[in-house]
Amino acid sequence: MSIDTVENAARTPDDEQPWAELGLKPDEYARIRDILGRRPTTAELAMYSVMWSEHCSYKSSKVHLRRFGDLPKSDALLVGIGENAGVVDVGDGLAVTFKVESHNHPSYVEPYQGAATGVGGIVRDILTMGARPIAVMDSLRFGRADAPDTARVLPGVVAGVGGYGNCLGLPNVGGELLFDDCYAGNPLVNALCVGVMKHEDVHLAKAEGVGNKVILFGARTGGDGIGGVSVLASETFDAEGPAKRPAVQVGDPFTEKLLIEACLELFQQDLVTGIQDLGGAGLSCATSELASAGTGGMHVDLDAVPLRDSTLTPAEILMSESQERMCAIVEPGKVAEFLAVCRKWDVLATVIGEVTDGDRLTVDWHGERIVDVPPRTVAHEGPVYERPMARPQDLDALQADDPARLPRPTTPAELQAHWLAVVSSPDGADKSWVTEQYDRYVRGNTVLAQPEDAGVVRLDEESNRGIALSLDGNARFARLDPYTGAKLNLAEAYRNVAATGAKPLAVTNCLNFGSPENPEVMWQFAEAVRGLADGCRELGLPVTGGNVSLYNQTGDVAINPTPVIGVLGVHDDVRTRVPAGWRTAGETVLLLGETKAELGGSAWASVVHGHLGGRPPAVDLAAERALADLLTALAGQGLVGSAHDLADGGLAQALTESALRYGVGARLALGDDPFTALFSESAGRVLVTTSDPGAVKTAAQWGGVPVTELGTTGGDALEVAGLTLPLAELRAAWSATLPALFGGPEHSTPLTVPAGTVPTS
Repeated sequence: MSIDTVENAARTPDDEQPWAELGLKPDEYARIRDILGRRPTTAELAMYSVMWSEHCSYKSSKVHLRRFGDLPKSDALLVGIGENAGVVDVGDGLAVTFKVESHNHPSYVEPYQGAATGVGGIVRDILTMGARPIAVMDSLRFGRADAPDTARVLPGVVAGVGGYGNCLGLPNVGGELLFDDCYAGNPLVNALCVGVMKHEDVHLAKAEGVGNKVILFGARTGGDGIGGVSVLASETFDAEGPAKRPAVQVGDPFTEKLLIEACLELFQQDLVTGIQDLGGAGLSCATSELASAGTGGMHVDLDAVPLRDSTLTPAEILMSESQERMCAIVEPGKVAEFLAVCRKWDVLATVIGEVTDGDRLTVDWHGERIVDVPPRTVAHEGPVYERPMARPQDLDALQADDPARLPRPTTPAELQAHWLAVVSSPDGADKSWVTEQYDRYVRGNTVLAQPEDAGVVRLDEESNRGIALSLDGNARFARLDPYTGAKLNLAEAYRNVAATGAKPLAVTNCLNFGSPENPEVMWQFAEAVRGLADGCRELGLPVTGGNVSLYNQTGDVAINPTPVIGVLGVHDDVRTRVPAGWRTAGETVLLLGETKAELGGSAWASVVHGHLGGRPPAVDLAAERALADLLTALAGQGLVGSAHDLADGGLAQALTESALRYGVGARLALGDDPFTALFSESAGRVLVTTSDPGAVKTAAQWGGVPVTELGTTGGDALEVAGLTLPLAELRAAWSATLPALFGGPEHSTPLTVPAGTVPTS
């Protein structure tokens, strides 16, 4: 096999190269030639193509993401945007790192491995910061629940998320499962991981110290995942379906478990000066980013890289995204100890290079120089585009199509039919079919997990300090108004964390949109980022990092804009956490917050009428902040027995979930307009129960939070607005849907009503 060396590239400037096939634009290829003063070698072209891909370089989103860097500084923020994951101070000398990332296209092509390696990749991001991973979450979206392709993709994705996380021994403490036609052919698989460490244990991804060794450790490099980020995550799918399986990585969670334990021991023994995982773009990313973030250059001998496939070319080795691999910078005197720790954990480790003086990244293969580049031009100085933007042409008509025109139920029987339709729809139905495939309690520190409003995990057994996490994203709201929709998604995640009694502390995000080459998509993206940044400013929360996933569309049909927002909060004592379900009869049911006639983008309009239109609910972040402060205070004083936020499906959904959690009903009065009370999706509302309603009402009055008394818990039915819903009937409708669609021991016919068939008069 002939080698395309640097010398040969300089000697043959006119050789044709497959830059377009690798996803580069003509001007990008020309710029690479300008940087190098010659044509790139085959290996250099491979590196630039993957590192300048949309997924790695953020070339279309970077100009908008700068808004997050302009937010006021937070005292809690220890490491912000720019590293593998953000780090926040949670007290008692402990720090938490958390991040969410997408693995959307790979999960459509190969559902199990796509989802599994999505979990593995985000876990390694957390590990590289010096933290022990302690929990995961996932946000999943698919096409119509009854579509044939959903039946192909969803079971594999769920099995992949569960299989990888369960094998690692990480509890899955929450997330989302939602369905919409817009995700047909382009499901969203967003995975979050959280880890904990001491302040002094934070590690960063940089190569410093001339003469320090570059060590590759973990799995061998294979042919799976070659070009994954450029082939799968940085272009639009065509309408013909999955056809790119070689670009999907193959995961081995048992190897990753060993890698985790080896890394933590390496950190404990202070054997690492810099570290980076090999995820998107593989060795190209790890070497160029480490060198770029350091103070010198780097030399790598590619012959030293352990391979699973000896036929791989140098370019393929550099592009491979084989999983369970890490790259560390180690002082020469500590190499022997480093390798000994890896042997102890049965982790393969090899010295593949060293940190050099100067500002070049060089790579040799069979004694020939095949890469000689300035690392910053590969890792951090890629193209930056200010793409054209245009407000969607259909948006005015969409917003004008208010669901207030839709027929409403006029009798108790019709109200009940609509209620059952909403809560038994695939979005509203019981998610146990999914969550029972996940281990939610492994490690023994899970305090709350799905179906609770947020996952709560204990960090320290002596102090009982802990964290709460929620992951939320309403794409219907974002489609109607991406600016307000992003704020609403932030508010929901913030409220979910506060409902458990935690103090919200920081934000991560995964921004899922269509093609950036579509001006309407870029407008949606820019507006969502603006909304999220403004919302974080109003709530006083830093954005610690996140992920942008573009080109989420099939052909020319983009998904609805889907900004998924993660909020992390801190519990001084997790023993005061508040669950969502009703446990006790005789408690007073109170609604905190104000209900207005806001049905734009609602679950009721979507499920009952197949309608999307109008404007999303108004968002008042000052009111959200007051509500969160109240909830935290009530939890700390032990004044509420339960708290459940109102979001998709409104009060009808919240009542259903609160009652069915432990089988406790209620008798409630909803005033003169039970329809609006049940199905409005006004923001800033939480349902609580208490044995001391006077104290809660007084606290709410002092906090400026509206409060409405609805009734009392008890019995085996929900008696509301002239109708009686036995909990057994409600549970049958709520719990049957997913097993009926996707199989399982609980298979039965769901009590759902197709859109447009509910009687309205």
